[in-house]
Amino acid sequence: MPDPAYDVAALRARFPALDAGYAHFDGPGGSQVPVEVARAVADTLTSPIANRGTTYPAARNAELVVLAARQAMADLLAADPGGIVFGRSMTELTMSLARTLAVGWCRGDEVVVTRLDHDANVRPWVIAAERAGATVRWLDLDPATGELDDVATVLSDRTRLVAVTGASNLIGTRPDLPAIAAAVHARGALVVVDGVHLTAHASIDVAALGADVFLCSPYKFLGPHCGVLAAAPAFLETLHPDKLLPSTDAVPERFELGTLPYELLAGTTAAVDVLASLGGDDRTRRHRLVVGMAAVEAHEDRLRRRIEDGLAALPVEVLSRARHRTPTLLVRLPGGGREASAFLADHGVFAPSGSFYALEPARRLGLGDEGGLRIGLAPYSDDDDVDRLLNSLGEACRNGSS
Repeated sequence: MPDPAYDVAALRARFPALDAGYAHFDGPGGSQVPVEVARAVADTLTSPIANRGTTYPAARNAELVVLAARQAMADLLAADPGGIVFGRSMTELTMSLARTLAVGWCRGDEVVVTRLDHDANVRPWVIAAERAGATVRWLDLDPATGELDDVATVLSDRTRLVAVTGASNLIGTRPDLPAIAAAVHARGALVVVDGVHLTAHASIDVAALGADVFLCSPYKFLGPHCGVLAAAPAFLETLHPDKLLPSTDAVPERFELGTLPYELLAGTTAAVDVLASLGGDDRTRRHRLVVGMAAVEAHEDRLRRRIEDGLAALPVEVLSRARHRTPTLLVRLPGGGREASAFLADHGVFAPSGSFYALEPARRLGLGDEGGLRIGLAPYSDDDDVDRLLNSLGEACRNGSS
């Protein structure tokens, strides 16, 4: 039964895009945006704005936007605002981080990547390792369970870094990050977590997860398109990325190339505030975020179970099988996912088909680069959406569109 304390109808009313009447199961590729986020972006673009500073109002406006966004993301991730770095995307930030860290690698060093990850947390490390002469080791994925193998099997005294996802954007698997981090740290290596998919579905505490570096993307959790890196300021002080001579060498600014997109940062703050509003209106924003994301997780998990029950009656194979997972279901259909996705779209239900840049798990699951039909839930998903999905997918199966 729906939780009466989670007012999904009131939440949906904050999303103008939902007025079009479509059922969105495409959230893992980017969520819809609430009006508060759009307003924050527009207000920032139309207010007096300039390069950051303190001399006059336009400069102070820019400075306040940046500081507010750092604090908002710090509250969301239980991180230090002085270790919040903004970039164009998670991919760009990871590429830059990999280049910077690889300066200290040499032949014989080892870097671990996994068969579960999105390519944005695989290829940057493979490229950087190859250029440094380091060895790439692979942590395998069990196709039968959707779970990663034991990380201890790929660690050694030469391990410098392990890159692992917080949750698979393809099949939803949530690895046991604290256990992985404990094993990696015992070897003296770093843990870099791709938290893009996880942050949209669960409360995050970067230190509790054991991540030395945690990356995410606000457009996955109701915000605008940009990327965020979170790390301890003391760790960032040890890194020296390429930068322009006149740009500041202060942390975290030394990692941010060029002028920041102030309007996107304002939208990011607004997105965090929307999530916090789901946790009530008292105590600290961090407390409200923890409560609000717990409510989101419970709501999405209930809908996920409804979808799984419905899919069990259809001639499809659900590949999302991990014991601990997000509300993201990858489905293999007899005729492939593209026709089914097109059929659903014709019925106003948006569930895309593909591998979604998660090439390694798609190939490991025997799907090749084509992938499967992905059904992803978001905080604004409701029971009517689920009914439409299951009815349309059932019709697709009966008509041979799958």
